[in-house]
Amino acid sequence: MKIETIVNAEIELLTAIKNADVATLDKMLHDDLLFNLANGQTITKEFDLESYRSGKIKVETIEASDQIINVIGDIAVVVVTVLLKGNYEGNSLNGTYKYNGVWKQFDETLKVIAGSCIILQ
Repeated sequence: MKIETIVNAEIELLTAIKNADVATLDKMLHDDLLFNLANGQTITKEFDLESYRSGKIKVETIEASDQIINVIGDIAVVVVTVLLKGNYEGNSLNGTYKYNGVWKQFDETLKVIAGSCIILQ
């Protein structure tokens, strides 16, 4: 697995999040995904996809910086700072977050298998 492949996958993921592209997110997220939100809640792939399908989450801006990628065999760990502007059920999501994401190679497909985020400011 090449770092360039992960960089491109991260760009595709952020674009899908911004555009609420459920079909792309469905392909990129593993069915058994677990993700810890900044409030401590653990969500699943289906919970995440439903948030986009229903329009509960709206992302206006999503900008990544300070990305660190470690490739370990068929797994890549990504740590990235994300400036996020939008809302979830009418509540502001404006702020800077630190995301951890774990990608795993399945045959020819990369999928996010786990992740978490914290609020930086």
